[in-house]
Amino acid sequence: MRITDVEGIILKSPTEYLNPEASEEASGVAYCFLIKVSTDEGITGWSDVETAPHVAASVISSPETGCQMIDGLKSLVVGEDPFETERLWDKVYRGTIYYGRRGVALQVLSGFDIACHDIIGKVTQRPIYKILGAGYRDKVRAYASTLFRPTPDDMKKACEYYLAKGFTAIKFGWGVFGQDRKNDIALVKAAREAVGNDIEILVDAGWKCNRSAYDAIELLKQLDEYRIFWLEDFLHPECYEGYQKVKEARVSTRLAAGEQECTGWGFRELIQKGKIDVVQPDISRCGGFTQIRKIMWEAEVAGVDVCPHAWLTDLLTAASLHVNAALPRSLFLEYNVSSSPMLREIIKNPIEIDKNGMMSVPQLPGLGIDIDEAAVKKFRIN
Repeated sequence: MRITDVEGIILKSPTEYLNPEASEEASGVAYCFLIKVSTDEGITGWSDVETAPHVAASVISSPETGCQMIDGLKSLVVGEDPFETERLWDKVYRGTIYYGRRGVALQVLSGFDIACHDIIGKVTQRPIYKILGAGYRDKVRAYASTLFRPTPDDMKKACEYYLAKGFTAIKFGWGVFGQDRKNDIALVKAAREAVGNDIEILVDAGWKCNRSAYDAIELLKQLDEYRIFWLEDFLHPECYEGYQKVKEARVSTRLAAGEQECTGWGFRELIQKGKIDVVQPDISRCGGFTQIRKIMWEAEVAGVDVCPHAWLTDLLTAASLHVNAALPRSLFLEYNVSSSPMLREIIKNPIEIDKNGMMSVPQLPGLGIDIDEAAVKKFRIN
């Protein structure tokens, strides 16, 4: 089997990416990027990637240069065997090294790696978690991942909606959070009052607020009585020493971070220097399945939890479910509840949340998710 083509597909949502004005659901991303890998045996692999789609498309289509350091991904992998994921990962990483190593080049490599694993699963007729070597569970607890609403009343109405959907954990992030400390506390208080004591509340504080470690410690002290499960990404992604200062302040809340981090060695830095409690690799950014194996090992050695970030389509949700199935210990998996039809309609067999707030790990070959290419065509702009 050989790779014959790699396509970068840009989708555009009919709605804008805006914060909620009241209790309504946010629409989600304005653009979405898909990667399709084709082979000479007619089997294709898919992935979505949370990145800048127009930039990502150029990473795939850029031509071969001859120096094997600033090449486009497609020129590096056409003719290769998709089963050789370790060697292909290294070839692309080295082949894009002058403009890559992190950011969009690494994110495109992540999506390509996911698509190759999708192909491997389809050829072998196995779901990806079996390729990863473990199936510890067939269901994973979901948390609804959404944006903060502007007022306490809006927060309570939103919580009621997620409880009615069966969720037993809810994460609020970004939105208006970080603009006014008193309002921040009031919003979390309202959420706790709405859901009671048996539902987990998670908070993504948003690193763009330019907090100091001192600010984060004070925020955690004020949130302590509302018993949030974790505080996520509250400092700049590279502020490892800041995370360490917060941890050393003996806060009782778990510290979570890592959706912008990548590769096993990058997560080693975050874990060892940042001293965080939960690492959150995004499979479509961290290096794909090839690197998630290494990240899981770094976390296991350090005794910290892994909880994948997964805020895009059900392609990413499915990929992350396979990771959760292979984890010896699983906390949750993020479920993107945004309302964009672009994110929903392109999947023929969407991931469902059952009445107990659980998601089933796909059992079909590969990712176990079927793409509706007619719907992809509907939203495609390139």
